[in-house]
Amino acid sequence: MSFRGVAVALVHHPIVDRRGDLVTTAVTNLDVHDIARTSRTYDVDRFYVVTPVEEQLTLVRKILGHWQEGHGANYNPHRGEALSLVRLVPSLEEALRDWGESLGEDALPVLTGARRVDGMSFEDCRALAGEKPLMIVFGTGWGLAPQMFEKGWPVLAPIRAGSTYNHLPVRSAVAIILDRLLAQEERS
Repeated sequence: MSFRGVAVALVHHPIVDRRGDLVTTAVTNLDVHDIARTSRTYDVDRFYVVTPVEEQLTLVRKILGHWQEGHGANYNPHRGEALSLVRLVPSLEEALRDWGESLGEDALPVLTGARRVDGMSFEDCRALAGEKPLMIVFGTGWGLAPQMFEKGWPVLAPIRAGSTYNHLPVRSAVAIILDRLLAQEERS
């Protein structure tokens, strides 16, 4: 199946914490590296790191610089290639604007959430990706804030592993979801 374009967004605000309070989470080095590498493996076009905190954006710029221009660029060029997908933005709206401008058309955000009981199937999302560009939106902390789900955007069904434990690291969830959506082999 041919896809119109797929981007990933890792949102750090608005997020909820374990009590359900609205918070901004910290960007982690491992998330940036691992999600970029996973995104590159599955030919995702862009990976947006979304945070309104300028200090966090500055930190990620420094990390990217090390692997794209500094000592790390020579030490591990594959890491720099993966990190070239990263775009830093202060809001999801800015990510959608940027992605849409690069495509020449609007992209449709598809939200994710481990605690969701609704959502479209992976098969339906694959079909949608053949019709229009998608931005798969992941939350950090304890997930995307409820107001994100009030925008009328589609929601992807959560990963069901068959256990009662439901707290995957976001970088693992990204890998599983991208594999289920974009892997080239047939799914049964």
